[in-house]
Amino acid sequence: MNDILDAILIGIVQGLTEFLPVSSSGHIEIAEAILGTDQEESMMLTIVLHFATALSTVVVYRKDIWEIIRGFFEFKNNESTHFVGKIVLSMIPAALVGFFLEDWLEKLFDGQILLVGCMLLLTAVLLYFADKAKNTEKSVSYKDAIIIGVAQAIAILPGISRSGATISTSVLLGDDRSKAARFSFLMVIPLIFGAIAKKILDAGGVLEFTNGPALLAGFIAAFISGIIACNWMIALVKKAKLTYFAIYCLIVGSIAIIYSLFFA
Repeated sequence: MNDILDAILIGIVQGLTEFLPVSSSGHIEIAEAILGTDQEESMMLTIVLHFATALSTVVVYRKDIWEIIRGFFEFKNNESTHFVGKIVLSMIPAALVGFFLEDWLEKLFDGQILLVGCMLLLTAVLLYFADKAKNTEKSVSYKDAIIIGVAQAIAILPGISRSGATISTSVLLGDDRSKAARFSFLMVIPLIFGAIAKKILDAGGVLEFTNGPALLAGFIAAFISGIIACNWMIALVKKAKLTYFAIYCLIVGSIAIIYSLFFA
């Protein structure tokens, strides 16, 4: 990182866009391209910021998480046990993609602004159709969990919003909007912590923090903005206000494509 201010700006971008359906990875790629972030420092910052947003999810859903954990360890055939089973199922596609295609995926996170722009347009389409879907009271089923997991795996591509893809897929499958948002935000927590653990193991158990103050500043910015965005997104999904984000993704995606074709 060049300085603490850059880390704070990227942290805010990560915190807001991790939960709002506009693609955190796409916006981070754009922000880092503008700020000229070093690739090695960018990788460490990405790990720290994802950890921050995972913690913000835990804070927002702390009561739900506690109820799920408590119910699961009753070791009964209850709602919590089924919910954990669905979360595990949803993790499998993204875990497989991350494990077998990690090297290929890392190449996509290196200033691929044209790809980001195209994927943002795809996100816009998903959000638009999800917003037009009828609201129901249906819960996420095991079959839904697998399909939502596939959507999450595809959303590893920079420019496709993970929350947008998973929530939209869930709603299009006929699931209740609030339950879709809850499942989408909770399903990613184990994956983020798992990905961080893998990075630490790959580094021999030691991560080099070359710019501690900047990383800490980015962490705090992402954590606080993540809490705000998560609560905001929950309210927006309930009110079926995703079309506004579809328009936003359409505009930003178009700008990214024009920039990459004519100015990069």
